[in-house]
Amino acid sequence: MIRALTRFSTRHPWKVIALWAVLGVALAGLAPMLIARVTQHQTGDFLPRGYDSAAALRIAEERFGADPDATTLTVLVARLDGRPLGDADRKVIEDEAAELARQRVVMPSEDDLPRFLVPDRSQTPRIAPAMTAPDRSFELLSVQLAGNPTDKGVQGVYRTFRDTARAQFSAAGMRTGFTGTLAETVDSTDDNKAAATVGSALVTGLIVLLNVLVFRSVLAAVLPLLAVALIGGVAGGAVAGAAVLTGRKLDAGTPGLINVVLLGIGIDYLLFLLFRFREHLRARPEQSAREAAEQVSGRVGTAIASAALTIVAAFATLGLATFGQFRSLGPAIAVAVLVMLLGSLTLLPALLAAAGRRMFWPSRALRREPRDHRAARLGALVTRRPMTMLAASLALLAALAAGLTGIRMDYGRGDSGGRTAAAATAAEMARALPAGVADPTSVFLTATDGSPLTAAALDGLSRALGEVDGVGQVGRTVLNEDHRAARIDLYPTADPQSQQARDLVSGPIRAAVARHTPAGLTGHVGGTAAVLADVSAAVDHDLTIVFPVAAALIGLILLLLLRSLLAPVVLMLSVGLGFAATLGAATLLFQHGLGGPGVSFTLPLVLFLFVVALGTDYNILIADRIREEMRRPGPSRAAVARAVRHTTPAIATAGLVLAGSFATLATTPGSEQVAFAMALGIMLSALVLSLVLVPSLAAVLGRSLWWPTRRAARRR
Repeated sequence: MIRALTRFSTRHPWKVIALWAVLGVALAGLAPMLIARVTQHQTGDFLPRGYDSAAALRIAEERFGADPDATTLTVLVARLDGRPLGDADRKVIEDEAAELARQRVVMPSEDDLPRFLVPDRSQTPRIAPAMTAPDRSFELLSVQLAGNPTDKGVQGVYRTFRDTARAQFSAAGMRTGFTGTLAETVDSTDDNKAAATVGSALVTGLIVLLNVLVFRSVLAAVLPLLAVALIGGVAGGAVAGAAVLTGRKLDAGTPGLINVVLLGIGIDYLLFLLFRFREHLRARPEQSAREAAEQVSGRVGTAIASAALTIVAAFATLGLATFGQFRSLGPAIAVAVLVMLLGSLTLLPALLAAAGRRMFWPSRALRREPRDHRAARLGALVTRRPMTMLAASLALLAALAAGLTGIRMDYGRGDSGGRTAAAATAAEMARALPAGVADPTSVFLTATDGSPLTAAALDGLSRALGEVDGVGQVGRTVLNEDHRAARIDLYPTADPQSQQARDLVSGPIRAAVARHTPAGLTGHVGGTAAVLADVSAAVDHDLTIVFPVAAALIGLILLLLLRSLLAPVVLMLSVGLGFAATLGAATLLFQHGLGGPGVSFTLPLVLFLFVVALGTDYNILIADRIREEMRRPGPSRAAVARAVRHTTPAIATAGLVLAGSFATLATTPGSEQVAFAMALGIMLSALVLSLVLVPSLAAVLGRSLWWPTRRAARRR
């Protein structure tokens, strides 16, 4: 099937290119609208229904009318002169808030997109008084806006509301501050806008520069970006369309992660084809370019398909996860990679066939064999001193893996370190009120027989919760309209996203609810701290399932591809060491070095899947070439040296491009750990595992690496 696809694409290149161009333009235009419909930002919505905080969230929505799509802001209002608020000041705040609540906020227009493709997020905010500081230094207002905080339209609505409120209160002699998830997201986005633009430009420049240096060609430098961008547009539309059809919800960060992944692996696959295409044209100058493109695409297509299916299989295992954020991420990336695989087997061969030898213009490298260079010297070194190179690479990986000692998981959303205006407002609030005042922990109660509740019947529970060490304040009991559900808000003294708050909720607070809830009632604890505590439990459960299943599937693919029992074991052990070294390095830097609370709770799983799957890509390329060279007569070490010489430029260039792509995630607030770990993991996989560790082992083991296939071939 692979050869049939590549054969058709190289024989009808312009038809294939035209089809991809039409699909790319159409689906890329629809993708933003579709993605806005299928993304959600509430972490609690990803929890299975059996978790306590998920049950609390359902009661909040069904009994108290909480909008699952709403995002809550906290607005701090204080006098400009810093004096305490008087009764007249509080009346002014009340009047101005009422005026803001009557004004419809119009979403600013998006200049780069047609109006019909952009959902209109214009709305009237819901504003209510929240709390006054004990020293009357400020008053808090609670503002609800509908929509995902990562949606550009919602962010535009927030900016308009913020500027209007700031001007209105300023005219009344008041200053304002804004905090909450939406405020923090917008502030971080605005602060990092320049860095994101520069990072994107640097990656584009890196890709073009590397290709110019390697191929000495304008077309080979620009074509990879255009082709991958086209396939990426189709993949983005396919992911969003599949989510709409299946009813799945995506995490807000998934589309951005998919773009980075597709850019990296797409450039990788095209580079694999370009290097082999150039090598083939050098060896057979008399052959037509289309025939060469067909033969090269058919041969390399098998390795590309195996590499892509390894990624698909790894991420498909996330379908076994209980945590919905993982369960939606897996199929989304799997669909995107399948689209990239289809493009690599159709569009990329068609481009090679259409461009032919002009692909490498104006370089004259096709007319002469390359001189002995660094790749050849590396191959000679690895095969001459394999044990030394093996020991050096293992020592490096072991030193980095030692950082895993004492690793902790951080379940916070990540913050700006107090550098944004939203963080400064939150810090000002925390100096006068409990840290959880803007994000309380809520206890929801319902009767098992559906009978009405009274606030007096819950006084004992309220007193017991107030006596829990770590609860700074207990709000009054609130009953819903039909009095069949009650809510008690707690304001912990710890940051809701901290480990201390999670321990408080999962331990003393839930214990107090279980012990003091009146007979006939059922209590559930909700809020950010409760959700994160349950996420911690769900993630721990999922890691024990996904890790071994993903490893088994990748091993099975390697077994089918390499037709050997020993080679897959060698490759799996090498990528396992790479994963441990990468996670250890991230722990050393962010937890031990910078003194952070730990590494992000999603990092081990995402890193395992990416580093193992993408690292296996490079291992497949080098192993496939080593096997091909060992089929020729001669010493096995000479075969390994030739394989390293031929594949080093492709693997090194692809690794640098992919690492640079992941490094751009550092410009996204809260993604610094992922950016560092992914970039380092890819560099280790490409430069250490694939070009040193695996060839060294192959040089030591020789043709026995392919046992039992090689032995059976000798008997025949």
